[in-house]
Amino acid sequence: MSGPVRRRAVVFDLDGTLIDSMPLVLAAITHAIEPFGRRTHEEIFARLGGPPDRFLGTLLDDLQHVPTARQRFDAFDRENAHLIRPYADADRVLKRLRDAGALVALWTGRDRTSTDWLLQRHQLGGYFQAVLCGDDLPSHKPDPAGLVEIMLRLGVTPAETLLVGDADVDVLGGVGGGVDTLLIRHARAVDPRITTQAWRIVDTPAAAFGVILGCLDTGG
Repeated sequence: MSGPVRRRAVVFDLDGTLIDSMPLVLAAITHAIEPFGRRTHEEIFARLGGPPDRFLGTLLDDLQHVPTARQRFDAFDRENAHLIRPYADADRVLKRLRDAGALVALWTGRDRTSTDWLLQRHQLGGYFQAVLCGDDLPSHKPDPAGLVEIMLRLGVTPAETLLVGDADVDVLGGVGGGVDTLLIRHARAVDPRITTQAWRIVDTPAAAFGVILGCLDTGG
């Protein structure tokens, strides 16, 4: 009987996982849709996935308002993006993974331009063997196509891969791709239909980083 498969790759989400941007993202979305109605943070979290044009449309009652909401979102983001910082120890964890020979990738709903800007600004880009953004493919989370593409680029199987994210679509995307997902809940209430499908659930990125390093040390 063969033993458990050793994990060779870790695929990270970006916002709310490696960078402390979710308060800004939620504020930007709230600002974007404010003229057309209000949504709770729980509603926004449940519908995040893909670039703004995609998730804004799921939060508006009338799709004709998407262009204006997108303009408001982009303006808010540009004015405040300089406030975004990586979570404490994100750089250390990525370095540990790299030094241990693990394959590291990024699967984000952010567009390519803002992703590249953030990675360059915080000197994180050099850690990733693959980066797939929200506007790189026609499909978006929770569709697992992006995750499958990343595994193809890295040359790993689902059993060899761990996905780390903070949104419902990360868990659903992981399930669709056959990949275990470590969910960061940020103390929010998560639908039981999501929690039962996550591999592990933690409250903070710091706790997630501890789990990842534990897997690295034990091969789990």
